This record gives sequence, C-alpha cells and structure tokens, in this order.
Amino acid sequence: MSHPEINWEDTDVFVVGTTGPQGRRVFYLQARRINDLISLKLEKQQVAGLAEFLDRMLDDLPPSDIEDEDLLSLDEAFIEPGEPAWVIGSLGVTYQQSNDRIILFVEELIRDEDDIPAQARFPLNRKQVAAFIEQAKDLVDAGRPPCPWCDAPLESTNEGWCPCAN
Repeated sequence: MSHPEINWEDTDVFVVGTTGPQGRRVFYLQARRINDLISLKLEKQQVAGLAEFLDRMLDDLPPSDIEDEDLLSLDEAFIEPGEPAWVIGSLGVTYQQSNDRIILFVEELIRDEDDIPAQARFPLNRKQVAAFIEQAKDLVDAGRPPCPWCDAPLESTNEGWCPCAN
C-alpha cells in the first residue's frame, strides 16, 4: 500500500497517547500541522526509547536564543485516532541548528521487502520535545508494574505472580 510522504516545514502539535485498557494499550505518535492530523502506531518500548534519547539530546544541545511558541494543553492535544496511518518501524532524530529544530524521522514498518516504506519528517521545537518527554514518561510509567526479578509487566489477573518466580 502506498502512503504519501510527510515532509512538514513545522509541526504545530506533537504528542503521544494510548487507546485501550492497561495491559492492552495501543500507543500512538500524533502530529498536527494546520488542518493535517496524522496518527502513527508504535510500541511502548519505542515510546520509552525515543523519550530517553530526546531527553539526553536536549541536555546536549547548545543554548538557544529563539523563543518558542506556547503549546496546547497536553490534555487537549491527543485526539482519539481511528485507524493509524501506518505502523512505525524505525525512528531517527537529528538537530537543525539554523532554526533550532529537532527533526524526527519516522519510517513505516513493512512486511514485504518489495514495498517502499512511507516516511515522515516532523520538525519540533524544544518545548514540544520537552512536553513529549514528560508525556511519554507518564504514559510508560502508568503501565502494569514490573516484576521485581525480571522487569516483565505483571498481569493483574495473576495477582502479581510471574513465571520467573518458579
């Protein structure tokens, strides 16, 4: 299936959100620009890894003179998506010093090697990235508690028991 390439000059809103109950949540990256809205499905580990990487990246960036616009309230920003545009296979990040933007590159997960994956480019300001990091950490932490021995999520139906305890 062919998807249009997304190559925005700027991103108005960039958030992460979930649908579904705890233990079966589906994670989405969602970006908006003017009247365009895109929701991309990804794994919890991808959300956690991206937030961790972006957090370290913000610490390493040079100070900025550029004032960023105010962001929408995060509570209002995530819109319950219908079907995702596509599933994320890989993520990449770079810094564009000329306009002080962190550029997120996203590529579709494909099953057939003959298919060409969809790609997206989302320029983000520092405030958007900082808000995303906090939101992502909160969502990841809101999941099922980890097993104290193996860190696998504990099923509430098993009353906190994990197979590794055997």
